[in-house]
Amino acid sequence: MSESDSIEIRRLSRADAHAFRAVRLEGLQRYPAAFGASFEDESARPLSFFAETLDGHVVLGAEDRGRLVGVAACQFHDGQKKRHRGTLWGMYVRDEARGKGVARRLVDGILSHARQRVEEVGLSVWSENPAAIALYKAAGFLVTAQDARALKIDGIYYDHLLMQVRFVES
Repeated sequence: MSESDSIEIRRLSRADAHAFRAVRLEGLQRYPAAFGASFEDESARPLSFFAETLDGHVVLGAEDRGRLVGVAACQFHDGQKKRHRGTLWGMYVRDEARGKGVARRLVDGILSHARQRVEEVGLSVWSENPAAIALYKAAGFLVTAQDARALKIDGIYYDHLLMQVRFVES
């Protein structure tokens, strides 16, 4: 049995809020330029915020022997003009699970859910994260734009790439 055989991908529920919060905060703290949210803002939020996030979004988790080692989420829009799109957000895999195909399995799982509901999925990725960009390109995403100065952290600006995968061509 390989190491990756012990990793299960499943949809998280509000019962997973504590573990989800821990993984989310770890990602925000370690890689602030990779996320639109900040560690400072989200660490101040109550556990109920994370439970409600799990209720309101498709959030997949990667578990290795019961320990949550990665997450990815998709937000689906309710508004009439945007309900054809989803947004992949919050992608993070802990160090011990990297290099085992976990990130790809999470992205593939999100896209599988999204295909049933929307025509396309977009995302924003830090332009200085070649591994993430390669992952998304391998999953079918194309770069559609560069968002210069997308984030400002401690006086430093960070560019993001906007990427999109379409399930239905217009």
